[in-house]
Amino acid sequence: MSREPRGPNEKLGTVLALAGISNAGLARRVNDLGAQRGLTLRYDKTSVARWVSKGMVPQGAAPHLIAAAIAAKLGRPVPLHEIGLADADPAPEVGLSFPRDVGQAVRSATELYRLDLAGRRGGGGIWQSLAGSFSVSAYSTPASRWLITPADSSVAREPQQAAREAETIRAAGAGGAHGGGPDSGLAQRVGHSDVTKLREAADDARRWDSKYGGGDWRSSMVPECLRVDAAPLLLGSYSDDVGRALFGATAELTRLAGWMAFDTGQQEAAQRYYIQALRLARAAADVPLGGYVLASMSLQATYRGYGDEGVDLAQAALERNRGLATARTMSFFRLVEARAQAKAGDAPACGAALKAAEGWLERARPGDADPSWLDFYSPERFAADAAECYRDLRMPRQVQRFTEQALARPTEEFVRSHGLRLVVSAVAELESGNLDAACAAGARAVEVAGRISSARTTEYVRDLLHRLEPYGNEPRVAELRERARPLLFAPA
Repeated sequence: MSREPRGPNEKLGTVLALAGISNAGLARRVNDLGAQRGLTLRYDKTSVARWVSKGMVPQGAAPHLIAAAIAAKLGRPVPLHEIGLADADPAPEVGLSFPRDVGQAVRSATELYRLDLAGRRGGGGIWQSLAGSFSVSAYSTPASRWLITPADSSVAREPQQAAREAETIRAAGAGGAHGGGPDSGLAQRVGHSDVTKLREAADDARRWDSKYGGGDWRSSMVPECLRVDAAPLLLGSYSDDVGRALFGATAELTRLAGWMAFDTGQQEAAQRYYIQALRLARAAADVPLGGYVLASMSLQATYRGYGDEGVDLAQAALERNRGLATARTMSFFRLVEARAQAKAGDAPACGAALKAAEGWLERARPGDADPSWLDFYSPERFAADAAECYRDLRMPRQVQRFTEQALARPTEEFVRSHGLRLVVSAVAELESGNLDAACAAGARAVEVAGRISSARTTEYVRDLLHRLEPYGNEPRVAELRERARPLLFAPA
């Protein structure tokens, strides 16, 4: 569907020419991007011709997918106004701001939580309209503001302030958006017991996510927990001490919501959750947690192909945590930097970061005050990420060496990680000329991937099959492809 013509869209035509994309090429790219988000689109070269020559504006997610397709070709963000589609349904700015004021930060976060998230994993709701709107440049301001001021001076909220906030929300008709109506306790007095419940929810969600993937129904309860439980507490009244703890627990949950969205392929949602998590970590005065959020941003940027930006984000996490974070935490931050350096193609810098990460990990001791959110990080996890670094640098022998270490102790606790490691192992075997071993590891990866709900794991399997295409006539490859079919073509 498209809106009524407005006259030729010269801006779109100019940018398409600049990018060297034909009408048929743009239609194909838009359809492919839509398919990645569970959307069935059937645009063709005639559709694009109408957008350009008659100024028709496609509805739904299409304008943002058009911008994303052109951005991928140009290698930079493309805003809607640059391609003459600024009057399309605008991508909401909700969740992208990093306010300096604590009160504004609370409103920014709770506004994000109030969104209807029910259909986001199926490409519906607001996340469908935002499809393709991820922009790594949106992380610049949050990272720089956090570096300049990693902690707010005070976060206490007096009862009168909380009551005024509750009245404002009721007047706007949003009281029910938090799940309890006008009298839902938005101005309640918050205590440490309330914070404990949020931390317990975060601990449970982390375990479910590692074992079953970000798309598991238990993991999907995190956005609901933020909307129903965390938001009313943030809008309540509390002392500075309780407030810091509250912001920290909510930041953990918000980062988890972002990580789960990232794992299920909803990059737009993940970006907004990460930005709000970083702002909440600043309010909590929890610098290591803020570094962990920045590390998550870095991993997302790296996964999306923005290696240089991933390096910047990882180094921001490192810079503020010198002398503050534990050895294990610093090791993880250096490991994340190594991942980004590898994606950027800088082998020496990657090697230096890996060596530093290994050194920090060797200094870690059982009695260290490591944060609970780092309980996943072990020598096996270090080895797994080191293997991915060398995969990106196309050094299969190193990949094999570290993958053997990563797979030395498979555990039911981190099922998704085990599946990812198997795929990386398969790629290394293939690049070393061991087709049988590659298919064997790939088969085990497909079996693991079928037990979890993780778009990221499925994408790893898809990449492996793409690498195996030159051997498509081999019975072993055909058998692997057939095994993977239910996984790759499962309904969204």
